[in-house]
Amino acid sequence: MLFKERTVAVLSFVKKEAVFFIAFLCALVSSFFVPPSSAYFAYIDCNTLFILFALMGVVGAFRSCGIFERIGIFLCGKVSTVRPLCFVLVMLCFFSSMLITNDVALITFVPLTVELLGGAGIPSVVMLTVVFQTIAANTGSMLTPLGNPQNLFLFGKMGLSVSSFILILLPYTALCFICLCACMFFVPAKMKVPALKSGVASKGSTLKTAVYGLLFILCLLSVVRIVPKWTCALCVLLVLLVLDRKILLKIDYMLLLTFVAFFIFTGNIASIDSVREFLMNIVKGNEYWSALASSQIISNVPATLLLYPFAMEGQEALLVGVNAGGLGTLVASLASLISFKTYSINRARLSLPSAGKYLFVFTLASILFLVLLTALRFILNLVL
Repeated sequence: MLFKERTVAVLSFVKKEAVFFIAFLCALVSSFFVPPSSAYFAYIDCNTLFILFALMGVVGAFRSCGIFERIGIFLCGKVSTVRPLCFVLVMLCFFSSMLITNDVALITFVPLTVELLGGAGIPSVVMLTVVFQTIAANTGSMLTPLGNPQNLFLFGKMGLSVSSFILILLPYTALCFICLCACMFFVPAKMKVPALKSGVASKGSTLKTAVYGLLFILCLLSVVRIVPKWTCALCVLLVLLVLDRKILLKIDYMLLLTFVAFFIFTGNIASIDSVREFLMNIVKGNEYWSALASSQIISNVPATLLLYPFAMEGQEALLVGVNAGGLGTLVASLASLISFKTYSINRARLSLPSAGKYLFVFTLASILFLVLLTALRFILNLVL
């Protein structure tokens, strides 16, 4: 019986961290062709790991203070009908994801949406809003280096200024903003919403909030290469050890280990001449399409780490491709799974449409956005 329980627990953990285990297996298999050595340490981009750790810690600290929820409830309290409320909830994900990542935007605001709209007797509107929030987080986050892990990695590697980075992705983000605004016409215009519940968001110490704000500024300075990333990570670690150690336990260390595994895997295959030449021939000149296709299967963060060593002449196309590639399938961006999980957990309690219907609507809408971004990519290539 004990063996069975442990087996179930292990399988559950593997299922939950599927991307990590795929990355681990890739690194393990590649190690048979390139035996472990001190060269493995050179594969690992420590700067990316440092800044990811720091940002996850600071954003987790902000969440513990309930800052994002309080902002959301304040803004939602300014509207009285369903359509503007849904617009606010979607735009919260769109704009906040630019600074706190798409994952955190969805972790914060999708549960808020379910609570605010779930008791209004409009299950289809709840489903549509969560779908649009997911797309909003995945498209808003593409604009900035802070928006998602692949942007942090590519920004560090490409050596661009923040303004240059933003200008590359601005047309795509702007198009998505316009399309999301148009999507609001699918939401009833005059239906009233229930009164907002007080006490939904927890309140944190003003002093702690100020300290976390200073840490976030330190992270920004680190991203733009003013403060060393190891210094930033160390400061975040020390402050959290003093103020709130529990936050350190909530950091997604599996994401950091996933990066390490993919660094080793891509470093190994880049060391095998025949494999390196094969992948370079496939990726060269097709960086956008390679990123788009691989993201649909293994998600856009692993796709970035896999393709970057072979896309040295098409880094801009890779950048656009992995961000647009977050749209499409449910696994194209792992952040999308956060919304789906939250929706599924609350579906029966609130009599929401089935998970299958959610997947259908999400996939259809996400593919439409992907097609529009690809069309824009084609037009910009012709014009510029």
